[in-house]
Amino acid sequence: MIDIYVNIAGNLFIFAIFGWAVSLITKNVTHVDSMWSIFFVIAYITAMQEMRILSYQNIAVLFLVMIWSARLTVYLSIRNFGSKEDIRYQEIRSNNEPNFKFKSLYIIFIFQAVLAMIISLPLIALATSNHPYGVLDMVGLGIVIFGILYETIADFQLKQFVKGNNKGVLDTGLWRHSRHPNYFGEFLVWWGFYIVSFGSGHLIAIFSPILMTWLLLKFSGIGRMESTISGRRPGYKIYAQQTSSFIPWPRKK
Repeated sequence: MIDIYVNIAGNLFIFAIFGWAVSLITKNVTHVDSMWSIFFVIAYITAMQEMRILSYQNIAVLFLVMIWSARLTVYLSIRNFGSKEDIRYQEIRSNNEPNFKFKSLYIIFIFQAVLAMIISLPLIALATSNHPYGVLDMVGLGIVIFGILYETIADFQLKQFVKGNNKGVLDTGLWRHSRHPNYFGEFLVWWGFYIVSFGSGHLIAIFSPILMTWLLLKFSGIGRMESTISGRRPGYKIYAQQTSSFIPWPRKK
């Protein structure tokens, strides 16, 4: 079992080093956002190749992981294409000069590979298990599908809003009942994968959705966004007072 984790880590680190090499050429690390979801495809396929176990769960999860990854990678690649380095990475760069181009290997790329390794735990548990298909699997897969659809709709609504050069606040559609419905959809995806993996008996997999929830709420998601968005979006403070930050909920009057 240790060999599987070693091989997965090795493949993730190779991919991370490739991304870092690209950043040396472009002098921009923003493409790591597009790489993020691909880490999980690499982890799951590596685990499946090592175990050679084909079950209904494995096939269904492989399909969903690839759909989730392709959607997120394409969406972020289109959004970031031709743009200067994201402000998040500009701040990290300025805080880690001189020689950020070398430090970025572990600060940005290896760090994301390590996070992806931990969050992939339910996927690895599934790839190494052949537990019977049951109710929990159906529930988990249903939650994953709903989460993917939910964040896809949220991202589409946001893209249409930004496309219209609107400088106000998006408070319609899914954004009317949650300030971050795309993050809520991502939350559902990873708790869904954990539920599917529950029958494998790999209890360590619980760290995956817990870590993802923390990242979404505190580290790179809502916490970071909320600290700057009020100054960029007139009316956001009022919107924030009326609208749930994460879980969709009826608006306050």
